[in-house]
Amino acid sequence: MAEITERILIVGGVAGGASCAARLRRVNEKAEIIIFDKGPFVSFASCGLPYFVGQVIAEEKDLLIATPQLFANRFNIQVRLHHEVISIDRANRVLEVKNLESGQISREKYTALVLSPGSSANLPLIPGIDLSGIFTLRTIGDSRKIKEWLVLKKVKKAAVIGAGFIGLETVENLVKLGLEVSLIEMLPQVMPNLDPDIAMRLQERLNSKGVSLHLGETVTRFAINNTGNNLSVHTRSGHVLECDLVILATGVLPEVSLARAAGLQIGELGGIRVTDRLQTSDSHIWAVGDAIEFRDFITGEWCLTPLAGPASRQGRIAADVIAGREARFRGTQGTMVCEVLGLTVASTGQTEKLLKNLNVDYEKVYLFPGHHAGYFPGAKQLSMKLLFSPIDGKILGAQAVGEEGVDKRIDVISLAIQKGGTVYDLEEAELCYAPQFGAAKDPVNLAGMIAANTLRGDSPLTHWQSLVKSDLYIVDVREPAEFAFGHVEGAVNIPLGNLRKRLNELPSEKELAVYCGVGQRSYYATRILYQNGFKVRNISGGITAYRIQRQIPA
Repeated sequence: MAEITERILIVGGVAGGASCAARLRRVNEKAEIIIFDKGPFVSFASCGLPYFVGQVIAEEKDLLIATPQLFANRFNIQVRLHHEVISIDRANRVLEVKNLESGQISREKYTALVLSPGSSANLPLIPGIDLSGIFTLRTIGDSRKIKEWLVLKKVKKAAVIGAGFIGLETVENLVKLGLEVSLIEMLPQVMPNLDPDIAMRLQERLNSKGVSLHLGETVTRFAINNTGNNLSVHTRSGHVLECDLVILATGVLPEVSLARAAGLQIGELGGIRVTDRLQTSDSHIWAVGDAIEFRDFITGEWCLTPLAGPASRQGRIAADVIAGREARFRGTQGTMVCEVLGLTVASTGQTEKLLKNLNVDYEKVYLFPGHHAGYFPGAKQLSMKLLFSPIDGKILGAQAVGEEGVDKRIDVISLAIQKGGTVYDLEEAELCYAPQFGAAKDPVNLAGMIAANTLRGDSPLTHWQSLVKSDLYIVDVREPAEFAFGHVEGAVNIPLGNLRKRLNELPSEKELAVYCGVGQRSYYATRILYQNGFKVRNISGGITAYRIQRQIPA
């Protein structure tokens, strides 16, 4: 048997710690590797918990990604469950570990230490938050308790507090169980990490499925109602929502208590600061997962990204670095996807609101293509938003929402961002095409083409937000029946097919702003007008974008 020369200890499993341990073994057969986790599981699918509650995932065992037995048999890695690391002696490289079942405390030496403590629920200080029937959804144990409560109390009404990932996925599963659901969010939109004009589509879907939305609302207290059987949720605006179950989805905080007590550097955002080699301020200690603070791939700003994908990659990279390999974490762009009652939303990179906060110069385009060729049955409309640099076309972010084909478009753009790609790269991207899968000009290509046309000056853009205080002459180039059905106040209707014949009706001394349904016909109109000597801008996304941004039903 090979002599053990290294002892690598890992605090916490799930995505980051477990992937780090497995990778370490693949690159270092000689080291002793031990995972300590204070919980009952070493690696489980936390992202699947709402679907376990909703009975989409039927068996609890299906949530278990790896077991202590698998780690022992396949990787020769020890897993010590119900073991809490209570302190780090950095000077002597020793952990103090408490066996939560026996109470025994041991001292464990290490040559390298990896922290993967994850995150904890961000619980607001609300009176009554500890009442029975109020739950978080962070662990398999949480999901068990919720499932038991649903049966025990014959739950008919539920309230979900928080409209992020977990909140929306929980709402979806509770609705599918037949419950009447209220969703309360303190911000004025669902999914706060999206731009409001994309989140609007989710809000429309939630409303259409009977979910009671309470946006811009703060919960002030929870109480037992007068009958003594049900809960009531009281909000700052005076609403009182009666329910049988409350699920708190109010976000997470990095779990840094152990690191802080050990004197490791904690960043301004509250995470353990790491380098691009995932090293902490102690050269013998690495950290991965929800608890760490690192550089954003696009902006270089410090960020927190509590997502399983980045955590898994970080674990792998930390393992390589510990093994002496050259590996660096290039940061994350926060690529995400979520399904909400049959509607998929995905994003990658920066949002418009974050770019504004960082004072980053950007341009944007909206488009609403079909997810596959329009002539093939079943095409579903996508809503897409692409953000890019007006200087060189570098892609800064993208968001999309629709019933089909959302994830693969954002995946393509995500990879383009990682490779430092531009809108010109999207324009030329060669993607799979058959009518049931896409179009000869895929939505990704179209996004690149629209953006590239803007940068080349072929189709100067403007946006509805920019027209509020402008004196642009607005031209609607749709057909008269479309115009009659609904149009922007003050717009003049000249259908595209008549435009060349009616150029004399347009003021040559004014700059024109042209729109149609989604932006295609207005692009053609822009080219006609520009080449006839007019100053003209195409309004991105047409009246579809106008209605979404102003929350006007289609």
